[in-house]
Amino acid sequence: MKREFTVHFKVIHHDKSSLLRGIIFLEENQKPSLIDYEQCLRDCGHDVILEDKEHVIFRAFKPDEDYIIHILEEENYTTRDIIVESLVRNLINVK
Repeated sequence: MKREFTVHFKVIHHDKSSLLRGIIFLEENQKPSLIDYEQCLRDCGHDVILEDKEHVIFRAFKPDEDYIIHILEEENYTTRDIIVESLVRNLINVK
């Protein structure tokens, strides 16, 4: 069963930075890989390449774009069970 995993990342430009989120769908008890993170960033519109494996930092691939993206570590991997959430929403809406 697939679960939703929220990825928190920081886009760092020369003059500013932004905290953003993306979503990865993983099998139960699976942790995201570097490839999962890269695909998530690409799905969010960032054409990136991995620059630093240890710190999970990506760099913009296009020559006219100059920024890096740092995947933020989470103390515990937060996953959401989409099916359970849907059931709960439906139960709450029942009158």
